[in-house]
Amino acid sequence: MERMWASRLRWRLRGAWLAPLVVVLTLLDALLIRWRPLAGDGPTSVAGALLLASFINLVAVAALAPFVAMALRRMRPDQPVIVARDRAGVVLVLLVTGGLLAAGLAHHGTLVRDRRALADAHERAVAWIGTYAPAAFRRHVELADTVAVVPGRLFRTCAPDPASGRAWCVVVRAGGGIRRDGGTPNGVFQAGRG
Repeated sequence: MERMWASRLRWRLRGAWLAPLVVVLTLLDALLIRWRPLAGDGPTSVAGALLLASFINLVAVAALAPFVAMALRRMRPDQPVIVARDRAGVVLVLLVTGGLLAAGLAHHGTLVRDRRALADAHERAVAWIGTYAPAAFRRHVELADTVAVVPGRLFRTCAPDPASGRAWCVVVRAGGGIRRDGGTPNGVFQAGRG
């Protein structure tokens, strides 16, 4: 009995990495998703990132690892099932982390381009409003806000007139023209789109 206990302890210290690795890599994956989002135009919430990371790792370990373990056992029939599943799970959670890192880095370039396009559109719209808008709106052009209608390509900027509660809005194409739009403030415009 003593010999079996020592053998199991040696196995635990040497080879049973799946359980602790899933915990550590799920937290790391959540941080990666938060730091380098996979999609969208802003950071992912901490709770959303943790849920997504947990779900992806759960699918990898619970749904895919048994099939990968079967393939490992076909290559090495002498390996115990539990060892094959552990090793398959370790490989899969490492692949998940690598995939999330690669996808986040690939999407980061798009985010940077979209932010630059938004800043450029805002600057161009403020200059246009400062030149062509009525005086009441030109006085408050520093309060103008810009939203992406089509991220990276089409933007809407509105300068408010607090006295009347109206807004002077323009639509800006990335690298293109500017045209006058209706007077609906961006907050109302965005709510209507949602």
